[in-house]
Amino acid sequence: MSTPLETVLAYHRSWTSGDVETAMTHVADAAVCHAPGEDLVGKDAYREFLAGFAPNLTGLTHLASLADGNRVALFYHPHTAATSTAPAAELFTVRDGLIVEDVLAFDRLSFGPPELA
Repeated sequence: MSTPLETVLAYHRSWTSGDVETAMTHVADAAVCHAPGEDLVGKDAYREFLAGFAPNLTGLTHLASLADGNRVALFYHPHTAATSTAPAAELFTVRDGLIVEDVLAFDRLSFGPPELA
């Protein structure tokens, strides 16, 4: 069985490269993602959320990965047409080799369309 850090990194590498289906193999059916503005309950809601954002990703700058038992934190800059410097952070809880909870924090306004000059 993978360590919690290995599980989270495999999940993250998959969805950030556009492979949402492989990413979801690391997520429990009853997982909850606490995203800005809403809680995504269950694997299907989580998948839909990721699938909606993943095509907008043009790159990624990884800042840090921290693990403490079954909890893993990731800090990174997702690159989109709108920004490449807005920070994002996630705190995952992993049980039995699967992600059961994700607390996602990012500035939603930074990922909106660039303002017209």
